[in-house]
Amino acid sequence: MKLSPTRILVWLVLAAVAAAFVWAFLPKPQEVAAAIVERGLLRVTLDEEGQTRVRDRYVVSAPLAGKVLRIEHEPGDSVRAGSTILARFQPSRPEFLNSRTRAEAQARVARSEAQVERTRVDLDRAKAELDHAQAELTRHQQLHSEGLMADDRLESARLHAVTAHETVRAAETAIVVADLELQRARTSLIEAGAANADSGDVIILRSPITGVVLQRLRESESVVPSGEALIEIGNPDELEIVSDMLSMDAVQIDPGDPVLIEQWGGETTLRGVVRQVEPFGFTKISALGVEEQRVNVIVDFEDPRAAWEALGDGYRVEIRVIVWEETDALKVPSSSLFRDRNEWAVYVIDELSVARLREVEIGRRNALEAEVLAGLQQGDQVIAYPGDTVEDGIEVLATPL
Repeated sequence: MKLSPTRILVWLVLAAVAAAFVWAFLPKPQEVAAAIVERGLLRVTLDEEGQTRVRDRYVVSAPLAGKVLRIEHEPGDSVRAGSTILARFQPSRPEFLNSRTRAEAQARVARSEAQVERTRVDLDRAKAELDHAQAELTRHQQLHSEGLMADDRLESARLHAVTAHETVRAAETAIVVADLELQRARTSLIEAGAANADSGDVIILRSPITGVVLQRLRESESVVPSGEALIEIGNPDELEIVSDMLSMDAVQIDPGDPVLIEQWGGETTLRGVVRQVEPFGFTKISALGVEEQRVNVIVDFEDPRAAWEALGDGYRVEIRVIVWEETDALKVPSSSLFRDRNEWAVYVIDELSVARLREVEIGRRNALEAEVLAGLQQGDQVIAYPGDTVEDGIEVLATPL
């Protein structure tokens, strides 16, 4: 039977459709991202935000109640120990007296004056008794030397003279005390605006250290109570970092652990070292409202001052405390790992581009990479992100990361 061109064309179209239908249902290699198992540096770090602070800060306060004059120093101004005047302070003036208070003070003055007068009279009497006792002692000594006076009578006269002398000393001391009480009573009569009120006394507050002004807590002239904070100073060369870490992370940190300081505003990564993990924790509410137990970790800079001189007190940084490090670790991306029958496993791509399930033993790991202790070799190719569609034995089309 002779085939016409039209019949041949129909058969060709039907064959093409059938081929396309068969090709559409043939299994295709699954596209996956592949990573190479390699050796290199692997670090396990604990990452957290931190804040810089001056190690030793000094708050200069009002020594007593009074008026502080205007403080001219600005934050950042340099100060020198013992020479820079931080603030000038005037003690409070005496208060105004009402009629009752003034009358009470005047009565105390009059009483003190009378007490002074009485002590002076007592002194005069004591001196007279002393003169009499000394004259009696001289007469008894003369009679005793002539054998006309008994020994006990002489000793009694000598004791009387000593007692009279001590009475004079006591009277002189009483006059001093009475004079002081009189001065105290007269001072209570001094009030604001009085001519003898010391209104010009100024207390000078000088810097205890060499450094800079951190905060000016009071600027304008004002009346402040005793102990009011006026200005805060510190040495910016003694800068440290404090970071509050979860207590379960802090127990993994030891003094001396190296620290990487990042996201501080500069282009380079700074280096530091853990100086102290504070021995007490505290409760902090997270942004999600969860109570967390946290511990302060104190970090010192290892780089020279010139590398971080742009940092100041209270600046935000991010720190990475290195708790473990290996320079020649066999490592694999953490994203390639998954659990299979309670064991860690990966999909290895063999030379035929077929995915093979393989159990592995994992050591240390961080957020990006994990240490391989057994199950893989350097140069093996693994699926970086195995999804639910990846199975053992399927053909894959690997794309390098």
